[in-house]
Amino acid sequence: MALGLPPLPTIHPYPHQQQQPPAYNYKWRLLLSYDGTRFSGWQYQPSTPTIQCILEQALTRVTKLERKDLCLVGASRTDTGVHALGQVAHFVTPFNYQGLQDMHAALNGLLPPDIRVREISPAMPQFHARFSVIGKIYHYKIYNDPVMDPFHRLYAYHNRSKINTCVMMEAAKHFVGKHNFSAFANAQRNDRTLNPVKNISRLDIIQKGPILQVEVEGSGFLYRQVRNMVALLLQIGREAIPAEIVPKILATCDRKELAKVALVAPPHGLCLVEVKYNEQHLQLPEDGPATSFGRHHSISKCKLQYY
Repeated sequence: MALGLPPLPTIHPYPHQQQQPPAYNYKWRLLLSYDGTRFSGWQYQPSTPTIQCILEQALTRVTKLERKDLCLVGASRTDTGVHALGQVAHFVTPFNYQGLQDMHAALNGLLPPDIRVREISPAMPQFHARFSVIGKIYHYKIYNDPVMDPFHRLYAYHNRSKINTCVMMEAAKHFVGKHNFSAFANAQRNDRTLNPVKNISRLDIIQKGPILQVEVEGSGFLYRQVRNMVALLLQIGREAIPAEIVPKILATCDRKELAKVALVAPPHGLCLVEVKYNEQHLQLPEDGPATSFGRHHSISKCKLQYY
């Protein structure tokens, strides 16, 4: 006859493997600047150095998380050799931070000098570095002189021909507005299907001595769209083709038509200056630490500074 004892509780042999409710992910927004000269663009590639790859290596050391857990996403997949002043990215952690200055200092300490984290801030769950974007600003620099300034060689395209800036400015007006930019987009490197209709709100050409700076702002851009637009404007500025060719090429929606009159401008003159977001998505969460803009080091009176 069995005794009326209560059954023993079931003990899981590996308590740490018991199912737990999913951890809440804290999201963090990064503002980055980088010199893209020696990198193969933003996107992660296991065989060549990219911005995402180098940044993830630093983040894994600081957070002690795996790459797959960080879910790092960039606002723009800048191409090989393209620079950024205002690239934005986000990553997630299963834990919160009390303050961000130590992590900020650690990241920049691990990153090479041609990549800098300018700001770190907590982000709302609905913020997404790529999908929350409502606009971007790019600058393309052209050094217009027979002799190239060596201090601009990595950041401006050297144009030796004479340029008529007036006809370039006239041609630039044809790009402003909502258009199908298929004729100005190179073939995609992946299977993503993008809407070729983009809205260009501003395209200015500003002359500063020998520097011509093409500033373009829009809702978004197709692969190599800005560099193809600049290439056509340069040909117009050289007076090789008329300004009226811009709407004609736009109407064709055919990249081959542009290739007949202009080659893509090289990447090193291009810089991602700013990424714009919906203001609601930029709000800071109530339980997050303050934004880190970096910190100054205190120097004792007896310590010499080197310049």
